[in-house]
Amino acid sequence: MDAQELKSKTPDQLKDQLVALKKEAFNLRFQQATGQLENTARMRAVRRDVARVKTILNQKAADAAASN
Repeated sequence: MDAQELKSKTPDQLKDQLVALKKEAFNLRFQQATGQLENTARMRAVRRDVARVKTILNQKAADAAASN
């Protein structure tokens, strides 16, 4: 997922995606703890996707505050 895709989404869509990514991160951590996780790189990718979504949300909030 790249930043261009995220910038085109609404804040509500971004929040929904953030919830989904956090659930996925939780499941990946659980799988790692039980030794079932095969693709450990996915944890890093999800963590970075969460950071991207949060960054775009904060940018949109700052833009909205600046325009008021």
